[in-house]
Formats: sequence, structure tokens, C-alpha cells
Amino acid sequence: MRKRICGFLLGILCITALTGCDQAGTSDLENGGTERVELVVWGAEEDTDLMNQIIQSFKENYQGQADFQISFQVQGESQCKDVLIGGLEDGADVFTFADDQLNTLAAAGALDPIENADEIRSRNLSSTVEAASVNDQLYAYPLTADNGYFLYYNKQYVTEEQVETLEGILEAAAANDKKFTMDWSSAWYVYSFFGNTGLQVGLNDDGITNYCTWNQTDGSIRGIDVAQAMLQIGENPGFSNCTDEEFLAGVRDGSVVAGVSGVWNFVAIKEAWGEHTGAAKLPTYSCKGSQIQMASFSGCKLIGVNAYSEHPQWASRLAEWITNEENQRLRFEMRGQGPSNITVADSEEIRQSPAIAALLEQSEYSQLQRVGGKFWDPVSKFAGNMAAGNPSGQNLQEQLDEMAEGVTAR
Repeated sequence: MRKRICGFLLGILCITALTGCDQAGTSDLENGGTERVELVVWGAEEDTDLMNQIIQSFKENYQGQADFQISFQVQGESQCKDVLIGGLEDGADVFTFADDQLNTLAAAGALDPIENADEIRSRNLSSTVEAASVNDQLYAYPLTADNGYFLYYNKQYVTEEQVETLEGILEAAAANDKKFTMDWSSAWYVYSFFGNTGLQVGLNDDGITNYCTWNQTDGSIRGIDVAQAMLQIGENPGFSNCTDEEFLAGVRDGSVVAGVSGVWNFVAIKEAWGEHTGAAKLPTYSCKGSQIQMASFSGCKLIGVNAYSEHPQWASRLAEWITNEENQRLRFEMRGQGPSNITVADSEEIRQSPAIAALLEQSEYSQLQRVGGKFWDPVSKFAGNMAAGNPSGQNLQEQLDEMAEGVTAR
């Protein structure tokens, strides 16, 4: 933004100092010239081949209008916000990020409102437009509508009836000396156990701090009831607390027959399990004598344009190109990711995808992820203790209180 202001002031000086500078000062972009345009794009490592292909097609489409020097650099989407804010003027011109980072990026001045917002809104699912907006102002380009999670299972070992309950899945896994996995080191997944219990967590009106009642001691389901249920799951021989990477490794080596993950792993799982690949909404789990439907966080991936880009027009064009109908269809074909584009989302290929179908089924029990930064570590610490069988023996209510205090800290 500062660079654009500086450029604007220099343009004024040029006009006042030189005769005919109004013609010379007209941008190369408007004249169809061949200005040198250097752009950096950030995205996930898994997107490297896809993004390089999209960048190449962009350069071919606008061939002759500029001398493009566009490079793709790997930058994890979950850390994009922190890296970018650490040096906005040195950050990428175009970047992929998870929608829960939008408010912070907009507040930090990293993103400007999108100029052709109505056009972008008309092309994308309303849920993704909402996720890309702050106070009804569109700040980013919707890219996917699939940043959620559901159940994968191997039909050789787990039946459609067994996947309805977590107990059934664990029984099938243990009977075959295999594992069902879930990442309890990530608070993103741990939300599953609390989300449909009446216990609450979310963002306060200040947009920074959280509220949390996961330690509630009254009501039909109390925090301690969820903690005890998690302890029982953690000690089951069919359960393994695994990261997403470890889950995929287990799928490939045959030690894992079911697990919680997202569409980003569908292609790899399909390669390992072939025709035995199954996908479904999350199961129910036993809590205080009842079956509780496991919840999930939902969200989407967005493409942002750095407000400090030296080539904002071209950066915006590239962001729009990455998220257009053709390239969202290509993203689904190459990466199995669900599109935000309305036309692609309504296509037959999407409707026939087991992973996307499972995600849509789970969406009935999902909530748009809106929590502040204090949420993650306290929940991960608590869940890690539950997965390990509470080795310290600390009172469960005390741990719940400590977790809630950490989540709501200012």
C-alpha cells in the first residue's frame, strides 16, 4: 500500500515537471506494453506441480502484455499469516491461506478489498464468500470449499454398519490388529468431541479473544463426561493418536484401516486402498451413556493479494486466474480438492467423488472455524494427556479448568 502511494506521488511529480509526461506515465499494463512483472506465489508443497501449471497457463494467456517473471515458493498455508505479517513488504504477491486467518490479515493491512467483488461473489458458493469476507467486504478470492474433515476407512476391514459408531470402528481395527487414527495433537480435530454436546467455544466480539464452556460442570453433558469418553477411546487397542502424515504412512504400510482426515489425502489413499477406499461422515461416539455425533470445523482455502505488491493489478489478475472455473476443475482433477466455484461444484465429477460426498454429509454437523490464537495450545495439551491415559493422574476437572482458562486468556 505504501509503495503504491509512493508511486502515485512520483507520478504527480512527473506530471508537474515534464511536458508530455502524461503519455509517458501511462502504465504499460494499460498500453499493452512489455513491462517486467515479477511476482512471487506462495502455496502448499503438495500444490507445486499444480501451481506451476497454472502459472504457465497464465503467462501464455497474457503473452506479450508483460515480461512475466513468476515464481512459486512453498509456504505452509497454516503459517502463512505469521510469516506474511512478519514482513509484508517482503512477502509473496499472491498467497494461499486458510480462511480463519482472514480477519488478522485484513486488520494488519495485508489485504485490500477486492475491486470486482460482485463478480467474484457471483461465481462462488455463498459459504466461501462469507469465509472470504469481513463485515460483508470481500478481501480474498475463494479457492476451495473443502477445508474440513471426515472419516476414511478400508472396506476390507470395516463395514458400512461399523463406520456409524466409533466403537464399531475401533472394534474392527482391533480385531484385525490394525488402527483407527486421529490427530489429538491438533485442537482442530479435538473440536469433534465437544462440538455437538452443548459445550461452547468461539470468538468474542473483539475478534481476538475466545469464550469457552468446555469445562462446564452442569447440563446434560459436562466437560468431564467428554474427558472420560476420550480417555476410554485413548486406551482402546484399536486407537492411535497420529498426525496426518503418520496416518497416511499407516494407510500405505497397511497398519491403519480407518482415520480422520480431509480431501487433501484422497488421491494418496485411493492409490493405497484402491477399490476398497471408503469415505463417510464422522461417526458417533459414546459419552455418558449416549451416542453423540462427532462434530467438525469447516472452512475453505483462499487466495490473497498482498496490499504491498509492486504489481497489484497483475497480482489480482493472477489470483483470479488461479481461482477461475477452469483451474478449480484442474485442482479437483490433480489434487482432489473440492471447488468453491458454483459451476464446478455442481458438476457430475464432484457429485461422484466419495471424499466430497462425505464432506458434504459431515457439513450438517460442522461449524465455520472462528477461534482466536489462544485456542490451540491449551486444547492440544489437554487432548494429549487424554490420549496418553492421563499419566500424571491429575484431576480431570482441574485439567478442563486449566484448558478453558488458557483458551479464554487475554
